[in-house]
Parts: sequence; structure tokens; C-alpha cells
Amino acid sequence: MEKSDAVAALSALAQDSRLDVFRLLVQAGPDGMPAGHIGERLGLPSATLSFHLNQLRQAGLVTFRREGRSLIYMAEYAAMNALLGYLTENCCQGAPTGCAAGICDSSALIEAKEGRRQ
Repeated sequence: MEKSDAVAALSALAQDSRLDVFRLLVQAGPDGMPAGHIGERLGLPSATLSFHLNQLRQAGLVTFRREGRSLIYMAEYAAMNALLGYLTENCCQGAPTGCAAGICDSSALIEAKEGRRQ
């Protein structure tokens, strides 16, 4: 992932309603969720929801498909994983034993450093 793509994704997620929408779509799974259901679940008016979904779509975090008259929105898991990978790429100063499932574990980093000193 390029730095500019990471900045766009983080900017899109740096707003309460958009973060809620994205998390809801991640929870919905690959089948996604109709826009109307998203609005109902989060209590967002359709114009506001449309704006937020467009921001997330422009950042590459969501996509949609048309089913009849409905728009079904889905989280872009590849983009989400690329963002997580970008953020954790140099996790724990590159010490692979300090990172578990993409999350830095500072205690493992301390243990790794202490092991090197001995």
C-alpha cells in the first residue's frame, strides 16, 4: 500500500459515523448490507449515509453492487488488510517474534532485546 492510500483510508475512517459504517460492513461479511439497513441500524438519514458511504468508497474501503433497486455495500477486506499491513509493517522494530497477528507485543520485544544482550 502506498502512503497516500493509507492516508486516504485513515482520513475516511477518522470520523465517527464513517467508522461505525465501516465496522458494521466488516461485521456483515462478504455479502454486505443494503444501504437502507445500514441507515436504520446506525440511525443515519439517507443523505448523510450516502455522503459517508461515498467517502469510504473513494478511499477504497467499501464497494457496492446493485440488486434491483437496492445498493448493497460491502467492506473491501483486501484494502482493510493492506492498511493493517502498512501500519504494522515495521512492528516492534522489525523483530518478528514481537509481532503476533499483526499486533505489536511490547513485552515480546523486551524479551527479544534481553535475549540478544546475553
